[in-house]
Amino acid sequence: MTTKLTLTIEEEVIKSAKVYAQKKGRSLSDLVENYLKTLSSKEGGKEKLSPRVKRLVGSVKLPKDFNYKDALQGSINEKFSK
Repeated sequence: MTTKLTLTIEEEVIKSAKVYAQKKGRSLSDLVENYLKTLSSKEGGKEKLSPRVKRLVGSVKLPKDFNYKDALQGSINEKFSK
């Protein structure tokens, strides 16, 4: 069941959100609804993974001592040191 909701949002935010929604081929209501679902699912504890992400889980095998922060920093340094 859907219910109408009235929100008070700055006009410029609404304009840019509508443009974004149109580019994505979705309605602004759909974007807001999905955002609120995301927020409420995070409050419930463990986040649910999308089917696309679930398919990726386990596809990369990393060493036990892999430090993603060091790897990320190394990639950033490499990218911006050129």
